[in-house]
Amino acid sequence: MDSSIRDPIGTIQNNVMSTVYLLEYARTLKNLQLFQQFSTDEVYGVCPKNYAFKETDVHTPKNPYSASKSAAEQICIAYENTYKIPILITNLMNVFGQMQHVEKFIPMTIKKVLCNESVIIHTDEDGITSGSRFYIHAKNVAEAVVFILKNGKAGERYNIPGSCEVSNLELAQKIAQIMQKELYYELVAIHAARPGLDVRYSLDGSKLASLGWTPPNDFDQKLRETIEWTLAHPEWLEL
Repeated sequence: MDSSIRDPIGTIQNNVMSTVYLLEYARTLKNLQLFQQFSTDEVYGVCPKNYAFKETDVHTPKNPYSASKSAAEQICIAYENTYKIPILITNLMNVFGQMQHVEKFIPMTIKKVLCNESVIIHTDEDGITSGSRFYIHAKNVAEAVVFILKNGKAGERYNIPGSCEVSNLELAQKIAQIMQKELYYELVAIHAARPGLDVRYSLDGSKLASLGWTPPNDFDQKLRETIEWTLAHPEWLEL
């Protein structure tokens, strides 16, 4: 997200053209069974409180990254219609886990807490209400993908949601508590620091649940495992 604000052209070229190149290669495969496109919850834009976006909701991306992902989805659909490529689209929420890049919120917070540095907590325009996200561990994402490959259908799209919503401040507090360290933080209005970023995202997982899959409710356990692994491998924090 931050990199897309600094370099929108590079982000758009990467996300759109890499998809096009893969689709062009897929056109050469005579026995292709499925082309799965990974996308994001951000394509739907900011999600109102107490609502979760369904697969049929309209895209309203608000930044270069989400716009490029939405464009990639539309190109996939165009190739499906024009060239009869069996396309399946999945939209994911915030993925976390071991070996994640330090620019992401969880490893970044681990690093800042470890170094006694202040963590930036993005808020609504009021500068008080912390933004929120749904997190899902990479292992759970892999399990969902395997399930979709077995039970999903080409021509469909499926949301892969996180199990519970957590505010940015609450998450930082959880991380500091597990690390048994003091949390220093600063509340910053989101659009002042990261223009185009949405305060809240949420996906409705009922379509996937109707096939028999729901996200495991193990966020706290996976968060602890991720923190413990990261502390044991500080090289991933670029220390």
